[in-house]
Amino acid sequence: MDILNRTEYNCTEPLTKGITGKILISLTLSVLTLMTTAINSLVIAAIIVTRKLHHPANYLICSLALTDFLVAVLVMPFSIMYIVKETWVMGQAVCDIWLSVDITCCTCSILHLAAIALDRYRAITDAVEYARKRTTRHAAFMIAMVWIISIFISMPPLFWRHQRHNRDDECIIKHDHIVFTIYSTFGAFYIPLALILILYYKIYKAAKSLYHKRNMSRCEKEQNGQVLLEACGKSSTMCIAEKSFSDHSTDFDRIHITIRNPRVEMRQEKVTRKQRISSNRERKAATTLGLILGAFVICWLPFFVKEVIVNICDACYISDDMSNFLTWLGYLNSLINPLIYTIFNEDFKKAFQKLMRCRHYL
Repeated sequence: MDILNRTEYNCTEPLTKGITGKILISLTLSVLTLMTTAINSLVIAAIIVTRKLHHPANYLICSLALTDFLVAVLVMPFSIMYIVKETWVMGQAVCDIWLSVDITCCTCSILHLAAIALDRYRAITDAVEYARKRTTRHAAFMIAMVWIISIFISMPPLFWRHQRHNRDDECIIKHDHIVFTIYSTFGAFYIPLALILILYYKIYKAAKSLYHKRNMSRCEKEQNGQVLLEACGKSSTMCIAEKSFSDHSTDFDRIHITIRNPRVEMRQEKVTRKQRISSNRERKAATTLGLILGAFVICWLPFFVKEVIVNICDACYISDDMSNFLTWLGYLNSLINPLIYTIFNEDFKKAFQKLMRCRHYL
């Protein structure tokens, strides 16, 4: 009897652990899905109802938020069901639709990041000319091009999938031909990654150069203003020096007055404060760029490295759990994007606060 009970316990323990693990996984992924939906919805609503945010650059961010919203609504729930059930139960027609939406929306989200980087690069390096071209129509054209390119990148793997024998209980794309692997992975990730890295590096260099030029210009203006004040003011250093130029005993007085001149001290403090603000902006810009690039690379690079390895190397094997983890790590980028691209913007912060307080404004 004791042996029977012990055997029954050993058989039911893995089953209980399996059910508990599935419940925890489904709850965790469901929370991530709801958060992604809510945050992207908030960004879209803020841009729509806030006139101050009606700017072509923000239209790209709105389109990115809409794309990530579609990932949360149309892609993540089916993925949760597939992971929990460990089999595909909705037929191959629904599978084709889900895979096409998955690939298109994720590719479109990545290409939106490249489009935003290109927009910011042109805005900072060719500010005068690009300000004239940076219109609503131009933003709509960029968004349309992103969607068209995404569709052209995502469709061929689906056609390749139909040339193979697919099991009814699975919903995956196996493109073991090296041409299709290179086409899909490089078009969807590696080329946009290279473009984003180059553009943001140039943006950082251009912004740093612009900050230094502004600092130099401000310093020159401050120094010129200081010379004029000292030349014409009653307590100026230059006037004292002219009155007692030949008297060596006044040299100390001249230096002494220069140091204690309140106007000079105020201007020096002002220049120092502006330099500190400029350096803080530099650090903030570097931090923002670092977060954008870091989140993008951490979320998507492991998945696309896995795609290349698995579809080219026949002897290489990655477990289903690891594959699902890397896939959801990529989906996580749809949650992080709206946070990074809006949290450092004061206008977005104010818009979010008003929306959270349910204050209607136009």
